[in-house]
Amino acid sequence: MNNTIYAINGPVIKIRDTKDFAMREMVYVGNKHLIGEVIGVNDSATTIQVYENTAGLKIGEEVEGTGGPMSVTLGPGIISNIFDGIARPLTEMKKTDGVFVTEGSDIPTVDPNREFDVTVLVKVGDELSAGQIYAECPESPLITNRVMVPPSIKNCKVTFAAADGKYKPDDTIIRVDVNGEEVPLTLCQKWPIRTPRPVAKRIPINTPLITGQRVLDTIVPVAKGGAAAIPGGFGTGKTMTQHQIAKWCDADIIVYIGCGERGNEMTQVLEEFGELIDPKSGKHLTDRTVLIANTSNMPVAAREASIYTGITIAEYYRDMGYDIAIMADSTSRWAEALREISGRLEEMPAEEGYPAYLPSRLAEFYERAGNCSVLSGKRGSVTIIGAVSPAGSDFSEPVTQNTKRFVRCFIALDKQLAYARHYPAINWLTSYSEYIPEFEEFYEKNVGEDFLAVRQEIYNILVEENRLLEIVKLIGSDVLPDDQKLILETAKVIRVGFLQQNAFHKDDTYVPMDKQLEMMRTILLLNKRSVEAVKRGVAVSDILKTGLFDKLTKIKYEISNDHLEKFAEIDKEIESVISALGQ
Repeated sequence: MNNTIYAINGPVIKIRDTKDFAMREMVYVGNKHLIGEVIGVNDSATTIQVYENTAGLKIGEEVEGTGGPMSVTLGPGIISNIFDGIARPLTEMKKTDGVFVTEGSDIPTVDPNREFDVTVLVKVGDELSAGQIYAECPESPLITNRVMVPPSIKNCKVTFAAADGKYKPDDTIIRVDVNGEEVPLTLCQKWPIRTPRPVAKRIPINTPLITGQRVLDTIVPVAKGGAAAIPGGFGTGKTMTQHQIAKWCDADIIVYIGCGERGNEMTQVLEEFGELIDPKSGKHLTDRTVLIANTSNMPVAAREASIYTGITIAEYYRDMGYDIAIMADSTSRWAEALREISGRLEEMPAEEGYPAYLPSRLAEFYERAGNCSVLSGKRGSVTIIGAVSPAGSDFSEPVTQNTKRFVRCFIALDKQLAYARHYPAINWLTSYSEYIPEFEEFYEKNVGEDFLAVRQEIYNILVEENRLLEIVKLIGSDVLPDDQKLILETAKVIRVGFLQQNAFHKDDTYVPMDKQLEMMRTILLLNKRSVEAVKRGVAVSDILKTGLFDKLTKIKYEISNDHLEKFAEIDKEIESVISALGQ
């Protein structure tokens, strides 16, 4: 049958009178072999969305089917690479096609000519099943690629095993017998991007993702295997917050998806990550990072694919037993791509022009996060942290509201805090984390038995400050009694000395959990002793003259991360100075 184009509307094309294509099938469009995907089939026309620029495409050009869904090749060589939205390596593309993405570039995701030192872990006669590891090869100085039996092969027997040595990604490592048929297995496998990779079972979430950012680790912790959203208006620091999490969090691998963001932001990510040294290993951060760059000037349909490409790569490494953190920046641009394509398809719009299926697409994405027992018997996790860019900082718009339904951690950025140069500009009152009760055992064992009690006391002071500030706006602070003035002063120390953090200071850019706890204990000790002094009749002004409140505001810089014993000296000073007042 002659499958030729009869209508072109931006990235959406149509073919008339054909039954050759399946829903969600990957196709090659036109003379340039543009990559596309079937998104609509009926008896009169087949609708395809094209993931590349359709400028120059003509009526009458042919469309070829591939017989399979939109898939990504998974194998060694993905780590420390940068890809476009449909998993083509941009560094390789630059060598052949120049600095701009060229339509129809057929560059494989995994370099077929690169050799890896492979250690084969099985022998002839071994029984294998889906997800089991049969070989290993170092992919970067930090990450070992564990080569797994594809999930589609349930049970098999090894009939051939290669010797240890150097192999290319497409070389046969083992051959297995599957129901009487001999199947060769290489270092690579393919997987459809819209289908979640299977796991043995989901495990309850009970461990926080440690980021070294005090407001996150203490006030709104994200879970390993959880889902979090970072909504915020223009200039509030969404990208920088994600950068900080990506740099310092204790995930094994970072997948950073730049979805419809400015090209200079992605350049900054590349440059920063290339220079940064991983604090855990002393190696370059890029040795455990995958970047997917689909900038605002790239084809709009590929934005939609980039999210699925990134989560599929994350699940692949999760199945090896790694903890993965995905930074999706930004899901709003992805939703805008859905809206644009929906408009071209002439679908009935829902709220603010977004398609009616926006909530289900967001759910599909965020539900692929999880803490899992994988098929190989190991434990792995995928944590999703998605930035949301509501126009005019309006959190009532559809993307923010629907995202809120599918995440359990909401990290709200505040433009007032950003304008006041309070970074990270996370509003501690409108943000929330539903994971905190599940971390109780972790905190008791690894941080301190009193961590949650101390955190709650700190949070209560911030809530009380917010209530008092409403009164101050009406009648001024002079009329407040001394105990309430003290709350305002203590809250100021918490805000400026604890929640505010300097990403450019060597000791403040990353703060371990034990130092965070010591800082909170010291602030609360000062508050407790000051309350006792006020009850003895000491004026708040006299307490402030001691300089202790100012000292605690700067303590984050003055006590380094590896000299926590100095907190005991500060505590002694607080006890002696405050007890001497009013004597």
